[in-house]
Amino acid sequence: MKIAMLTNNYRPFVGGVPISVERQAVGLAKRGNDVTVFAPAYEETKDAAKEQLHEEECRGRLHVVRFSTGKQCLENGMAIPKLAPREILPVFEEEWFDLIHTHHPMFVGPMALYLGKKYDLPVVYTYHTRYEDYLHYLPLFQGQKNGIFRENIYRAAKEKLVPGYMRWFTNQCNLVLAPSAGIQKQIREQGTKVPIAVFPTGLEEGFYRDFAKEAKEIRRRFLPEGGVLFCTTGRLEKEKNPEFLFRGIQQLKEKMYQTFRVLVIGTGSMQEELRERAKQLKIQKEICFLGNVPNMELNQYLQASDVFLFASKSETQGIVLAEAMASGCPVVAVQASGVEDIVKNGVNGFMTEEDVFAWAEKVQETAEKSDRQEMRRQAKQTADSYRADRLAQYEELLYEQCILAGDPRKGYSCQGIR
Repeated sequence: MKIAMLTNNYRPFVGGVPISVERQAVGLAKRGNDVTVFAPAYEETKDAAKEQLHEEECRGRLHVVRFSTGKQCLENGMAIPKLAPREILPVFEEEWFDLIHTHHPMFVGPMALYLGKKYDLPVVYTYHTRYEDYLHYLPLFQGQKNGIFRENIYRAAKEKLVPGYMRWFTNQCNLVLAPSAGIQKQIREQGTKVPIAVFPTGLEEGFYRDFAKEAKEIRRRFLPEGGVLFCTTGRLEKEKNPEFLFRGIQQLKEKMYQTFRVLVIGTGSMQEELRERAKQLKIQKEICFLGNVPNMELNQYLQASDVFLFASKSETQGIVLAEAMASGCPVVAVQASGVEDIVKNGVNGFMTEEDVFAWAEKVQETAEKSDRQEMRRQAKQTADSYRADRLAQYEELLYEQCILAGDPRKGYSCQGIR
């Protein structure tokens, strides 16, 4: 198959969606499909040589076409594509594709719908993001002026406008992919009528490799005299709930007698604010800000850790949870969509309500569990179903069903699609 993937963000931008898009593209290309990713241009991508990643394993079947963006970026650093990037249309005029897969409903989303109708191609959309949880990035909802007026608009956007647009957009597609069963249910309840299949982001084989030597060295570096090592990964932004996480760590410090450190992996606009917050909470000694870590090294830090900490409530899947479990790291998280589909209480970790005392208690319990090795084993077993090569095969099947069905909005059945 020849597949066109459209995305608003891609490497080198760090985030769950770029990781998901790249892993899907690589997995499909390795299986012999020809994949063209249409993605924003960044300063770092001006060097064409840097675009030749995965060249050997994909055998020239993965192509990246960069399109221009606006001069401004969102607060989290994400580029804002132009409404009709001029670099996309000529490629469709010169080449043929079997299917279009868009990873965003805005910007490249309408472009995908337009191209799908123009060239009579099925359009697949992955519901990566709950956009109602990201409205605070828009300038309209920033600042303090017109507080009540702004609050009313914010509420209307979150409860009416965004769900309404998502309902309209998904119903223009031929197939919607939901990263988890919980999100699949939410999309259906929101009013999406077209077929929906559960399709999580897969993990590269590197996450399943053993890095005992490297993990031991990491523990020695951060805990030279022994103790408990925790880890959390993700962008340091409001929607990831870092304030709750830090207050939970403060409670943990009051509970635990053992020395512990928390490795905070990732960067974001709140990094300096959180450094100051750690000082205010008197946990600056326990918090280690590591910034971004190369993906191929991330599992070394996860394998070195005793428990993975998670507080976000805005995830559709939470790729990092599967990554932690693949490394044998039990998870303690706040109960939310994306978490409920992977964390099994008392088996591979714990979920709690959004209460710092309950959350800290479960973190302590997991860290001090005498049978934590069994939890590590169960975590690895859970993550086994997230192997990227297996999911690429399933995605290929979904694509084929979509293509053969013609217009699946008239109804068709396939295992995993509802």
